[in-house]
Amino acid sequence: MSTSASSVLSTDSSSSSSSSSSSSSSSSGSARGTRPRKHLVFTNRSGPSLQHFLAQPLPGSAQVSDAVPDDLPYLPVSDWGQGRTYYVEVYGCQMNVSDTEILMSVLNKAGYQRTMELEGADVVFLMTCAIREKAEDKIWSRLTHLKTLKTKSRPGRPPMVGVLGCMAERLKEKLLESDKLVDVVCGPDGYRSLPRLLSLRALSADGVANVMLSADETYADITPVRLDANKISVHLSIMRGCNNMCSFCIVPFTRGTERSRDIDSIVDEVRQLSQQGIREVTLLGQNVNSYRDTSQSEAFDTAGYGSDLSRGFNTIYKRKEGGRRFAELLHRVAQVDPEMRIRFTSPHPKDFPDELLYVIRDNANVCRNIHLPLQSGSTSCLERMRRGYSREAYLDLVKHIRSVIPDVTFSTDIIAGFCGETEAEHQDTVSAMQQVGFDLAFMFAYSMRERTHAHRKYQDDVPADAKSRRLQEIIATFHESAKVRNQRFVGSSGLVLYEGLTKRHSRPFGSDDYGHKVFLDLPPTLSLQPGQYVRVHVDSASSTSLSATAVSATTLAEYYAGQPQIGFGK
Repeated sequence: MSTSASSVLSTDSSSSSSSSSSSSSSSSGSARGTRPRKHLVFTNRSGPSLQHFLAQPLPGSAQVSDAVPDDLPYLPVSDWGQGRTYYVEVYGCQMNVSDTEILMSVLNKAGYQRTMELEGADVVFLMTCAIREKAEDKIWSRLTHLKTLKTKSRPGRPPMVGVLGCMAERLKEKLLESDKLVDVVCGPDGYRSLPRLLSLRALSADGVANVMLSADETYADITPVRLDANKISVHLSIMRGCNNMCSFCIVPFTRGTERSRDIDSIVDEVRQLSQQGIREVTLLGQNVNSYRDTSQSEAFDTAGYGSDLSRGFNTIYKRKEGGRRFAELLHRVAQVDPEMRIRFTSPHPKDFPDELLYVIRDNANVCRNIHLPLQSGSTSCLERMRRGYSREAYLDLVKHIRSVIPDVTFSTDIIAGFCGETEAEHQDTVSAMQQVGFDLAFMFAYSMRERTHAHRKYQDDVPADAKSRRLQEIIATFHESAKVRNQRFVGSSGLVLYEGLTKRHSRPFGSDDYGHKVFLDLPPTLSLQPGQYVRVHVDSASSTSLSATAVSATTLAEYYAGQPQIGFGK
C-alpha cells in the first residue's frame, strides 16, 4: 500500500497520542517553550484525522472529494520543493544507500534540489541505522550539532531537520519530542510521502512523522538517483524486510516483513544499468536469497526453481510456497550482460539450495564470494539467537558449497558476547572461524535492542570487558587466518575490475571476483579507465587486501575463456 499522506485519510480517525492543540501559531519564543508541541504522527495503529490537515482554510474551489494522491487541496503546490535544497548524510548499511537514492528521486521529482553544502541547505536529512546502540548514539550527537546550526548559525533561516530510516522507525515520536532537534521523521516505507511531510511541517505542525510499515512497498516503479553518478558499481534493491526474527535483530521491527520486487522490473533495471555503462551490480535485500516473486510475468514463467532450504536448516516461521526464487532471478540477471559482474548481499545460510549454487558456478560473471553469516559457532548460542541451524549444519553447508564451487571465498558476520554466552561458547566461535577460514568478516560486540526477542526473554549479562576481550580475540583470529589464506593468491594471475584511484593516496585499485580489494601497480604503457577489466599478477597479500601488477586490459569473457573459474589461477 502507499504510505503517502493521502493514504492516512483511510486509517483510524483518532489523532496521534502526541498531538495537542494550540490557539496560536505565532506565539512568542517563550510562549512556544511552555506549550506542548503539536505533532502529526502517521502509524499503522493510529493517524491524524482530516481535521489535522486543515490548519488553514481550504480554498473556496477545493473539494476533498475531488482530491487525488498527487493533487491534495489541503497541501497547496506552492508549498512543495520549488528549488529548495536538501542535504543528506547516510549512515549504516548498503540498504540505506539504496534507500537514499530512492528518496532523492522522490524529492527531485517534487522540485527539491540536492546540495553538497550543509550550511546553505533548506532541509538536512540523516539516513540512519538502528542495528546497534553505537549507531544511534552517533545520530544523537549529530542532531545536537545540527541544532547549533538551526539556532545560532542561521537563526533567521533555520533548516528543517529530518531523520529517516531504521532509527526513525524504531524511535518514532521520541525523535520529535527531543528538544526540537527534529522536524520530520520518516520510516523506510514512507519515502513517497516525504514531500508532503515537509509541506505539513511548513504549514502548521511542530513535528511530522510517517512511520507506517507496508506489506507491499518495494519502490519498484521509482528509478533511483545515484549518490555518485560516476561510480561503475551500484546496489539494486530486489526485496525488503525480513521474516527470520532472529532474537538479536531489530530489522523485522524497523523494516517490516519480506516482500519482493517483480522479476520484470529488476531485469529491466539491470538492462538500463548495462546501457549506462555500469560494470557491477549488487542485488540487495535484508534476506536477499529468500526472494520470492509471485507476480504475473509473460517473459519469465518459471516458478519454484530453487525453493528448498539448505540441508539441516529450518525456520521459525511457516514458509510460503510457489513463486520465482532467487536462483531463477540470479540466472536471469546474469544473462543480461556477460560483461557485468553480479554480486548479492545479505543472504541467510538457510536459503542456499543446490540450484542457487549451480547458477553461481555456471555463470562466469557471478562473483565467487558468498556472504555466509555465522553469528556464533556454538549450537547452544545459535539456538538462543533463533538462527535455525546448528554449528554442524553450518560447517556442512560450507563443505558442500566448496564441493560445488571449488574457488569460492566466504565472508561472514560475527557477534561477540550475546546474551548468556559462556567462555566455552565463545571458543566454539573461534574454532569455527579457524575451521572455515573467512576472507572477510564483520565483527561486533552484542548490543541489546528494544522490542527484540532477546530484549523480552534474555538478559544482556556478558560484562562489557568480557565482550571487548572476546571481540578482540575474534578479530585477531580472523586476521591471522585471512592473512594465511590470502597467500594462496600470491604468484597467481587474476581478473580485477578497475575502479580508479584511492581517495587518500591516489593509488590505483580495483576488486576481484573473491571480494578482495586489490591495489595495482600500473606500467606506464597501460592506460585504464574505471570500469575496465585488467589481467593482473598478484605480488603480495595481507589479511584484507591484495597487491598486484597490472598486465593487460581484457574483458571478463576473454579472461575466463582461457582460465575457467575452477581454481585460484595459474
